[in-house]
Amino acid sequence: MTREFNVVIERDEDGYFVASVPALKGCHTQAKSLDVLMKRVREAIALCLEVEKPTCNEFVGIQRVAVSS
Repeated sequence: MTREFNVVIERDEDGYFVASVPALKGCHTQAKSLDVLMKRVREAIALCLEVEKPTCNEFVGIQRVAVSS
């Protein structure tokens, strides 16, 4: 059975790509390239699914918000 998950990808201050899977608590990984990151996130999802049931939240979108300090 094939399942799909939303993955949030960010780049940290050291240049690493960091992937998080909101539907699976604690499911995240990092890599220097996007190709390696996608391989690692698939592995992380598979491992998380062995021990956790995903939440059923519907992905709506991401918004960028500016706040003056």
